[in-house]
Amino acid sequence: MAYQALEANPDIGLLLPCNVVVWQEDKGSVAAAFVYPAAVLGLVDKPGVEALAIEVRGKLERVRDALRETRPA
Repeated sequence: MAYQALEANPDIGLLLPCNVVVWQEDKGSVAAAFVYPAAVLGLVDKPGVEALAIEVRGKLERVRDALRETRPA
């Protein structure tokens, strides 16, 4: 998906929210945080980029939800 965005505009690489932070909390559980792509990619005025950002957000949300489901009780 990043490649599709880069094809629309090579400078978009400066905006890609590819940073994901993962850490272990005190009680041993794992937490993760990421930037929602639409917040950043909305700065680019190219056809298809907004739809791509929405698709990426959906994938990131599925990862977030899966992490919540595997969280120890």
